[in-house]
Amino acid sequence: MEIVGISNSLAPGSTAAADPPSTRPARRGAFLVVAAAVFVSNLDLFIVNVALPAMQGRFHGSTLASLSWVLNGYAIVFAALLVAAGRLADRIGHRTVFLAGLAVFTAASVLCAGAPGVGWLIAARVVQAAGAAALMPTSLALLLDGTPPARRPGAIRAWASIGGIAAGLGPVLGGLLVEADWRWVFLANVPVGVAALAAGVRVLPRVQGKEAGLLPDLFGAVLLTAAIAALAVALVKGDAWGWGSVRVVGGFVASALLTVWFLLRSARHPAPIVELPLLRVPTFAAANVALLLFTVAFAGMLLTSVLWCQQVWGYSALRTGLAIAPGPLLVPPIALGSGWLLRRLGHGRLAALGTLLFAGGIGWWAASIGVERGYATELLPGMLLTGVGVGLTLPTLIGAAAAALPPARFATGSAVTTMGRQIGAVIGVAVAVSLLGTPHSPQAALDAFRHGWAAVIAAALLACGAALLLMVAQRRESGAGGAGGANGRVS
Repeated sequence: MEIVGISNSLAPGSTAAADPPSTRPARRGAFLVVAAAVFVSNLDLFIVNVALPAMQGRFHGSTLASLSWVLNGYAIVFAALLVAAGRLADRIGHRTVFLAGLAVFTAASVLCAGAPGVGWLIAARVVQAAGAAALMPTSLALLLDGTPPARRPGAIRAWASIGGIAAGLGPVLGGLLVEADWRWVFLANVPVGVAALAAGVRVLPRVQGKEAGLLPDLFGAVLLTAAIAALAVALVKGDAWGWGSVRVVGGFVASALLTVWFLLRSARHPAPIVELPLLRVPTFAAANVALLLFTVAFAGMLLTSVLWCQQVWGYSALRTGLAIAPGPLLVPPIALGSGWLLRRLGHGRLAALGTLLFAGGIGWWAASIGVERGYATELLPGMLLTGVGVGLTLPTLIGAAAAALPPARFATGSAVTTMGRQIGAVIGVAVAVSLLGTPHSPQAALDAFRHGWAAVIAAALLACGAALLLMVAQRRESGAGGAGGANGRVS
């Protein structure tokens, strides 16, 4: 019922006069297909986090550092291919790329479930990430293609809330599935993916590509992948190899050089992975910096909370999922119900408020959590604060970034935004793994987790600063004639 209601609100001209009854089933069906695909791709992140300890128990000899690549290998490839997929979709059509991505994601989920070892699982996750990279930016583009400008903020918030619903259900579903076998966390994607494919062929709109010309710069995608991977390796291995060692310093240097090479190539290539003029739109740039920093904090929060519950408090996977769920469950109602607050405060202030609430939740954990279990007074209050913070921050920043885009750049621009979030997730996971290490006593574990939470708080506060810069950028653009003028320079 909730999803049907959202789909009606997304339909352009949802009043009876403007939205003929004959078109409503098709619009509703298209929204449900997009929602299903976005749901499983977001659900996968939360389920896999809960399943990591079970994987470590099944794959003997594996470590948290090696298993972190189940998360980071996915995020790196996802980030690197997002913009290429978005540009390809703008060129040949959003429907085609969306359906192809969903098919690859579903097939790779089967490969993940059958993986005989960590290396095979990471390889299958890389394939899965390629599929997700195709379906995610095109999912938002398919919604925006058929939504008039006045209704796009609501469409974006509904799209973001799908991820919130997945986040709320993910920990609990993950716990239930892991109780049977961790492989079920991947097999659960298959029936949803197959059903969405079958329906999508029939109901998704056939919108012609808005661009012609060269294919995206695939070598640029390789450079970006290598740059993010080098950074992640240096962060994850910093404690084990030594922060001043040749390998760690070399990893940071390699990442920096590859990033510079990538930017120089993007500036000169006729079809770059990242169109640098997009990053010169102040609102778009500020929103994306804030999103990247906030996702560093969010990824660190999610991984540390799962590991704390299972490794320190000794919770089962199911109990861990139930413990984490209250925060994510707050995200959809907060995201959908905070429109009035957005109108009153604006994007920058509202996102800054959300980041501060998120940081307050992590601060609660750092100040109150102890080795002895105390869920109701220690973990739960912080989880609720972080849920409110995510619900206020993510859809607000995504909406601010999308509002700065011209229609011809919906898929490409949303891909840049999602790419930044995935880079943030890689950094957040890598920093958390590095700071947690392998403590050998409960007190050492508590100290390590407090260091991790301090890093999460720092990232959230930096995101708050970027959100305030967004407020300044929007004021300047409004004074210069509105975001439309900025958009025109990008198209």
